[in-house]
Amino acid sequence: MGNAATAQRQMGISTSRFNAQNSLYLNPANVAGCKEKFSILLFSTNLAVDNNLGTISSLGEITSSLNTDTGSTPSLFKYKDKSEFSMMLPMFEVRLPGLLYRINSRHTLAISTRVRVFNEFNNFSTKLYTTVIDPNTAAQQATTRISSKNFNWTAHVWGDIGLTYGAVAIDNEKLQVKAGVTLRYLGGAGYLGLKGNNLDISYTNGSDSFYAANSDIQFSSNASGADKAITNGVNFSDIFAGDNSGRGFGADIGVTVGFNPDGNASNGSNENSNTNYKIVASAAITDIGALTYSKASFVKLTGNGYMTGKGISDNVKSYEELRQYARQNGYSADTGVASTKVHLPTALILGVDYMIVNRLYANITYAGDMTNDRNFGSKLYSQVTITPRFDSRVLTIAVPFTYSMLSHSMRAGLGVKFSGFYAGSDDMMALFSNGQYGFNFYFGVMVPIYRKSK
Repeated sequence: MGNAATAQRQMGISTSRFNAQNSLYLNPANVAGCKEKFSILLFSTNLAVDNNLGTISSLGEITSSLNTDTGSTPSLFKYKDKSEFSMMLPMFEVRLPGLLYRINSRHTLAISTRVRVFNEFNNFSTKLYTTVIDPNTAAQQATTRISSKNFNWTAHVWGDIGLTYGAVAIDNEKLQVKAGVTLRYLGGAGYLGLKGNNLDISYTNGSDSFYAANSDIQFSSNASGADKAITNGVNFSDIFAGDNSGRGFGADIGVTVGFNPDGNASNGSNENSNTNYKIVASAAITDIGALTYSKASFVKLTGNGYMTGKGISDNVKSYEELRQYARQNGYSADTGVASTKVHLPTALILGVDYMIVNRLYANITYAGDMTNDRNFGSKLYSQVTITPRFDSRVLTIAVPFTYSMLSHSMRAGLGVKFSGFYAGSDDMMALFSNGQYGFNFYFGVMVPIYRKSK
């Protein structure tokens, strides 16, 4: 297991007690007993970059790097002294039109749609990575040996259509218990995966060539090349109706418990809402499930042989090119077509929301990874976020402070919602400093119609 996080969750905005349509991605139970009577999400976008390889040189160089095939450039990071690293470059999410309808004080339904793009390296050897992306620099290094185990690179484009149901189970002046579930139909446009159980490398100074022993590496993709897996044809016809699309089902499940020690802050048993409870505790598991690609090509490399950094860089992006390159360099290559699962970034989300005084709140949220690094799939990196906020129907202003367990660094952001418009960032310090490990920005438009309080 590794670590997961909430970098895509729009902290501050999603933790608002007046924004159930976004908070359902944190916990589907949040829709039950919500303030909205009816709500339409028109669209929302979110872009994030995160890593522990090194600090970002500049946002401009990130933009240029996203246009490359591997999603990285040698000058992108100021490298830190790490033998292994993990990196998400990028995570991009578009939430498409969705709606929420509060049937009554106890039952709420919501429909959501979105498209997601993940390009991730996990547990990669830093020396191997720099050798592949920058052979000229690597050739100047001293003779070295690299042992890398259980590493993974997955690039994946998929979408989902979800149905959320939330119900209030217990509702009185002191206590409110809610439960919710989201069921999702998943469709995948394409993926590319490279994972290795073991790779022992001997590298010689002055040469781009290295000897790889005890190799156990697997490449798999439903697309002919990495560029098609990540950048081309990202539309609903490819995701849900393509000839070689992935299919699957996903789910989020969650509960919340609202508590009011004084027993007098609710609006009455018929119209209770978690906006009126002093403390609301939340627990959820999100992104349960996987997509199955029934016609995925694979190459499994075993044995010993010589390779070059440039050779890997040029050939790892294509199934057929990698197969031929490996066989030409002495490896045993088992090839074929098989059904392959690509897993979702499953996470455990725990949170506590506290009403300090009317309209002023403080929230703490933790996310923990529930994925297996040995599988093809996506993940997010662990963090704990504390968010003070001003929260009302018309205006929400939130300032999330985050400790990243990936890079062991502090981050700060800002989220603002005015009526149906919202924008912000969970990690915005890269705008002011070149010593940051990542960034994210989001914005969206929705039409909320709130119920009348009794």
